[in-house]
Amino acid sequence: MKTASPCYYHLDVEVSPERVGQVSRILAAHLRYWDLENLVEPVCHGAELLLKAIDEHATDKNTSIEMWWNGQHLITAIGENDCDLRPDQELRGCLEHIAAMSDGWGCCATDTGSKVIWFSQRARAGERVPLVPVAPAPSLREGLQVPREVPVAALAGPVSTPDGVLEDAR
Repeated sequence: MKTASPCYYHLDVEVSPERVGQVSRILAAHLRYWDLENLVEPVCHGAELLLKAIDEHATDKNTSIEMWWNGQHLITAIGENDCDLRPDQELRGCLEHIAAMSDGWGCCATDTGSKVIWFSQRARAGERVPLVPVAPAPSLREGLQVPREVPVAALAGPVSTPDGVLEDAR
């Protein structure tokens, strides 16, 4: 079983109708690799909706897709480079579907005027291993005796003799 460690994936793609299915399969493969099988369907469906809307409405078809897994949430972000594409008009229906099926979503502008649309999915309790590793339980069933003291050679200090007189050990 894998430990829950943060994961990141980035994909640049030029959107076309045949690429939408390919991208969906690529994202699904990464989610399965990260042991997030239960998130494959909602994440791929949301990504397909956004990619199809970008293919239909955008003039610049170059997009970037990123996925971040932090151990509890998976955030999927799709950035498009079309400054004229307006999420409140062309992508309204798509965003309504994404809002209904995700735990959180949003849209933000970049410095270049392009937009990033993101949505998050939370892994339900018990579906992932905890982020904090559990200390291993002791597997030793029987107690061991402490080893007997082994006489050590004289250490540059006084040594007592059997009659109780101290000697200088040099």
